[in-house]
Amino acid sequence: MTPAGEKITDIEEQISKLNEDLKQKGVKYCLAAFVDAHGIPKSKAVPIEHFQRMMRGSELFTGAALDGLGQGPDDDELALFPDPSAIKILPWRPEVAWAPGDLKYHEKSWPMCSRTILAAQLERAEKMGYRVNLGIECEVFLVNRQGDTVFPANPKNVLPKAAYDTVGLLESIDWLDENVGYMNSLGWEVHSFDHEDANSQFEFDFAYSDMMTMADRFILWRLMMKETARAHGFEATFMAKPYSDRTGNGAHFNMSFESLETGENLFGDASDTRGLGLSRLAYQYLAGILDHAPAVVATTCPTVNSYKRLVKTGSMTGYTWAPVFISYGGNNRTNMLRVPKLRPSIEGNTSPSDGVYLSSARVECRAVDTSMNPYLAAAMMLGAGLDGIEGELDPGEPQNVNTYELSELDLKEKGIKELPKTLIEAIDAFASDPLSERVLGTDLVQSYSSLKTQEWWDYFNQITTWELDAYLTKF
Repeated sequence: MTPAGEKITDIEEQISKLNEDLKQKGVKYCLAAFVDAHGIPKSKAVPIEHFQRMMRGSELFTGAALDGLGQGPDDDELALFPDPSAIKILPWRPEVAWAPGDLKYHEKSWPMCSRTILAAQLERAEKMGYRVNLGIECEVFLVNRQGDTVFPANPKNVLPKAAYDTVGLLESIDWLDENVGYMNSLGWEVHSFDHEDANSQFEFDFAYSDMMTMADRFILWRLMMKETARAHGFEATFMAKPYSDRTGNGAHFNMSFESLETGENLFGDASDTRGLGLSRLAYQYLAGILDHAPAVVATTCPTVNSYKRLVKTGSMTGYTWAPVFISYGGNNRTNMLRVPKLRPSIEGNTSPSDGVYLSSARVECRAVDTSMNPYLAAAMMLGAGLDGIEGELDPGEPQNVNTYELSELDLKEKGIKELPKTLIEAIDAFASDPLSERVLGTDLVQSYSSLKTQEWWDYFNQITTWELDAYLTKF
């Protein structure tokens, strides 16, 4: 038998064993799943009896019915090929398994598939000898809505400074505990969860993984939050900023590289003269992100509402804790890119082979919110960083001051530029940056730009209550 034939046989055996395992665990249906350009999950439910057909790409989808897939009504359907390593049983619906995968057209990879786009950038990194790790700090609001009014799911949760509030945490502990249990049953290793800065807002911090696995997990996490919240009688929202007078929902990216050969974290260097503990490679990576920041945020902050989060002030607690400037620094939350302080007393001197640990050398991007498509956001972020490595870019010295309080003159002297202030500014930057086409391809750049431009004008053409109150009888 040829080596290729042996490989096919091995895959078939793996799929057959997976099928039997799912049956034994009581799974009745599998969701052959992918996401559209917005990151919204789409799927077909397949009875477990047809699992092997599903794994061979039996489930077809009309791409013209969805945003950002580049098909017309006259095109053949796209076939979904699930990733065997990514299939998970939904712990809150144990009769259903989640089977994310990649879209293909006539057996060939579809270039506008979000997961395929991220895979291409990861392959680029692998050819350079890197495994890309990602951790996402996941935030969510629990809300109810009556007409045009949105309010916290817990009506008693009204503290003006609610960050780390113990009572607010305990009053939602049933829902929180349920989800932590589900996350841990999936092997995500929840490190902590807390009450965030706004009312009925919570953050989950769990172990990092390779970038593709984390993107898959983020989609599943949003689905989990939404379903369990509704079961408790309220809604989970991933709007960047549902309240004008509270902080927003971040989804900070914590990124590092490790050597494919040794497993060593390549972002750490104890001899760093800038005092951040970063290697030259890490500095080149973050320099690439800064260089392409306006284009990147079109995918990491992808909605009109996202840019109401990216402001200096406006929350009841003072600063919004969201980035405004294209800058980096150490343990300084006023920069777009933050380098968390290393804590050897917690992380110890263990190597990655000893298991996941809490702190490691990494770069955190704070210009990300929970409304993103994680595959596109991660692909653009990684693509920008790899450009920085290939170009051997240097980001200059870190900003270790409160950048919110710098004057316009100070900013100019330091060469610090601002992130886009609106979605349309970000999309203009995205469309004009050659990085976008290199990462997403010409067709998706055009489609995504068109979708988001229309989204902007749909918003801009609305006459708001504020405008009527301010201008109707003013003049």
